[in-house]
Amino acid sequence: MYNTAKKQVWFGELRTSKGSTVVVHDNQLPEAPKGRIYLYNTARNVIGEYVEDIVKVNLHDLDADGLKAAEAEFGDAFRAARAEFMAKNQTRIDLSKVPDTAPVRKAKPVPEADDLPDLDDTDDDDVFGDDDEDYNDDDSSE
Repeated sequence: MYNTAKKQVWFGELRTSKGSTVVVHDNQLPEAPKGRIYLYNTARNVIGEYVEDIVKVNLHDLDADGLKAAEAEFGDAFRAARAEFMAKNQTRIDLSKVPDTAPVRKAKPVPEADDLPDLDDTDDDDVFGDDDEDYNDDDSSE
């Protein structure tokens, strides 16, 4: 039965109504979309995307002699197809593995002492800019 937990590269047989084909599953290939799986199909010489629920029940392990023969016959072709597949899929970036970083903020320039407004231009007695003689506490003009 199909189990890739034990091996990095799994050679097996895909049995369908149209016949049987040797397929290869590699755990190092990019993760397929949810519910899908990538398999190298030796009859087509390509790595294709398959619906996992449909194909999984039709995948079977090869016996020891069949495994050695498949690795010898299809190993080089699989590695070439794998290299081509990986080159095409390098543009896919797994965003969950990208660190959360923001661009570095540039510090605002500190104003020079000459650029600062002079806030101490008023007299202490004349806070509101009024002359003392214009201001009376008692309003005697009533």
